[in-house]
Amino acid sequence: MGKLTVEEIEKMLEENNEIDEAFIQLLEKDERKGVQRLLKKWMRQKEKERLLHKKYVEMTSYERQFKAQGFQFIAGIDEVGRGPLAGPVVAAAVILPDDFYLPGIDDSKKLSEQKRNDYFDKIRSEAIAIGIGFIDALEIDRINILQASKKAMNHAIAQLPMKPDFLLVDAVKLETPYPAEAIIKGDSRSVTIAAASIIAKVTRDRFMREIHNEYPQYGFGSNMGYGTAEHLAAISREGITPYHRKSFAPIKSFSIQEK
Repeated sequence: MGKLTVEEIEKMLEENNEIDEAFIQLLEKDERKGVQRLLKKWMRQKEKERLLHKKYVEMTSYERQFKAQGFQFIAGIDEVGRGPLAGPVVAAAVILPDDFYLPGIDDSKKLSEQKRNDYFDKIRSEAIAIGIGFIDALEIDRINILQASKKAMNHAIAQLPMKPDFLLVDAVKLETPYPAEAIIKGDSRSVTIAAASIIAKVTRDRFMREIHNEYPQYGFGSNMGYGTAEHLAAISREGITPYHRKSFAPIKSFSIQEK
């Protein structure tokens, strides 16, 4: 067989997940610069995949630990939206199947919007169960943001279409009838908590884009309710909406009328 062209080698490297060691050694000896460039690119990609797989396995350690103790339906719990001046706090509870695999999953804040949306779709299609908890600004003002976050988490658990038998919760200790483990930075240390953070983040962002259509002057579609300069200027100019948190600074120090 004659020597493969650079284009043929590129196609083989792109289409074949399993390239044997003998073929790699052959490429290493190939003096063509194009071949060496392809080989380096392929090896970088394989190293990236190896590290993502390693990270994913590390992020299943809590799930494996508690499943070894006999727990079957482990729900990851996380919330988003504690810091904004407007909008709800949203929590999600997610139960994943044993064969779920999504290398690259992480704390939703570390992912691009495109990655979050892609992962959201995969989690929604493959999860055993998902529950969403939603606490609005009025309730946040009434009970404070920490209690609202806990309430959103408990609502998310209650919205699961099946009962979990164990909870992995991001940082917060909840009063619940289920055994639970609170994990600091859990959204980057547990696959199920990371999945919950993605579901909660994408759900909340989509809601903020919806209310942007109602109140476009506040820029909710881009600032997601956080206190950006644009948002603060709009509050000073326009007043506040029913979605604003009156107990949050600087809103509580302003003499502002609700629209």
